[in-house]
Amino acid sequence: MADEAGQNAPFISTQNTRTIVGEQYIPGIWVDPDGCEHWVMDDGVEGYMTPHVDRKGIPVCNRGNVCGVMNTDQFFATDSHRISKHGRHRLAEFFRSASATAYIIAGHTDSRASDAYNMKLSYNRALAVAGVGKSIGANIVDVRGYGERQPVASNATHDGMARNRRVEIICIR
Repeated sequence: MADEAGQNAPFISTQNTRTIVGEQYIPGIWVDPDGCEHWVMDDGVEGYMTPHVDRKGIPVCNRGNVCGVMNTDQFFATDSHRISKHGRHRLAEFFRSASATAYIIAGHTDSRASDAYNMKLSYNRALAVAGVGKSIGANIVDVRGYGERQPVASNATHDGMARNRRVEIICIR
């Protein structure tokens, strides 16, 4: 096939093309644990939102730090993910005053129940905290449940178990 200048243009055949049905991607923006904002398109292409890079070309991201640790005994009844009225009020005040651009919510439990139960309970508690944040306009970018997998104290004592029952709020600034 010749182009206007008489040169041969590349020829692309469409006769032998095939469509592969695979994963479906939902366009969106997400924040990784390092605070880096990523975008993903509906075709699965992904990139960094942050245009700043260091001298080695590595993206420089917003930093996230734990800015709030909520003892779940003060917010939830045993085996429940419903936040008390007083707890909702305290969380709303926290989100109003924290002044972060985004938040990641991480739920944790002690080790008394099964791993599967603790994973579900910790996620549901984190989701409840995120719901309070969203209700007042906080930008909640991720909700995670870690169950008993990231203890901060020994589960061999009542005090240690109480410290492990927590919801962490990570502020992205």
